[in-house]
Amino acid sequence: MIQTTAAVLREPKGPFTIEAITLDEPGPGEVVVRIAGVGLCHTDLLPRVAEGLPLPLVCGHEGSGAVVAVGDGVTELEVGDHVVISFDSCGSCRSCESGRPAYCATFFPRNLSGRRVDGGTNAKDAAGEDVSARWFGQSTFAAVTVVTARNAVKVDKGLPLHLLGPLGCGFQTGAGAVLESLRVEPGSSIIVFGAGAVGLAAILAAKAARAETIVAVDLNPGRLELAAKYGATHTFDGGAVDLGDLLRQATQGADYAVDTTGVPTVIRIAIDALHPGGVCGLIGALRGDLIIDPTLLAVGRTLKGIVEGDAVPQQLIPRLIELWQAGEFPFDELIRTFPLAEINDAEEAMRRGDVVKPVLIP
Repeated sequence: MIQTTAAVLREPKGPFTIEAITLDEPGPGEVVVRIAGVGLCHTDLLPRVAEGLPLPLVCGHEGSGAVVAVGDGVTELEVGDHVVISFDSCGSCRSCESGRPAYCATFFPRNLSGRRVDGGTNAKDAAGEDVSARWFGQSTFAAVTVVTARNAVKVDKGLPLHLLGPLGCGFQTGAGAVLESLRVEPGSSIIVFGAGAVGLAAILAAKAARAETIVAVDLNPGRLELAAKYGATHTFDGGAVDLGDLLRQATQGADYAVDTTGVPTVIRIAIDALHPGGVCGLIGALRGDLIIDPTLLAVGRTLKGIVEGDAVPQQLIPRLIELWQAGEFPFDELIRTFPLAEINDAEEAMRRGDVVKPVLIP
């Protein structure tokens, strides 16, 4: 058995508590990773509001660390390797075999159940009771975790490992939507709704893609200032009564839009702001029914759902690191670190908007 400590959520409205837990030794195709840092994402707060998730649960799905043990059959990683851990996928379904692992046939049970696909878990608390510890196949709010080798991406040992975890989900999602899913072209225009971690990553990626007009929309003036600092050519208050007119004036009809809010009224504005033939990518979890006037799509506009930026992590994460090394994707400037023991303070800071991306250090 592997002894470690983890931030455990026992009640939806309760605090995360730092506890000793035990993990099973790695099975075939699995590796043990000592965590250097892990991003805190709004998706990690889903167990506070979603029904049916098996608590107690260890969340965390933006981990990075060093491999300390490998299970049978693992050939692509060895002890001592540094890795960024991304979402889990089966590798053998139709989507995985076609290079679209974010649409894996078992994506939801693998990533959003907190358990293995068979419903089991590999963790127990000090009383010997089960703890769900497969959140996004990793549960990295912990000092040590066991993950599938398939979702661990090897990175250079000279990189600041403790800062790289958010490349496995949040920053990957925003940047991937722009670079991989929408394939934003030089000289084009794009509107990004929501300037949180995902939205700012999309703005950074749009700038790296040489988009000419990059518009940021948010309710938080501080986030709009950050958006302008990192590449937005125009910024607008999301509460503006004439927002649609302002967006159309700024872009003459946008080529692309990215919604990170999930708010139906915002999505309708995003679609309407596109020129005929434009594409709107949906990243945020939808907050209610989306009712669209059919005429918005009748002129060739496309509405596209995007999971994990349509990324193949083994390809996109190295690409984002290369952009960072070239000074074109300064994701590290959006990060503030906290000790893992201060996870509840980090959560509150994120909720208040005081920090874009908290990273927890075990």
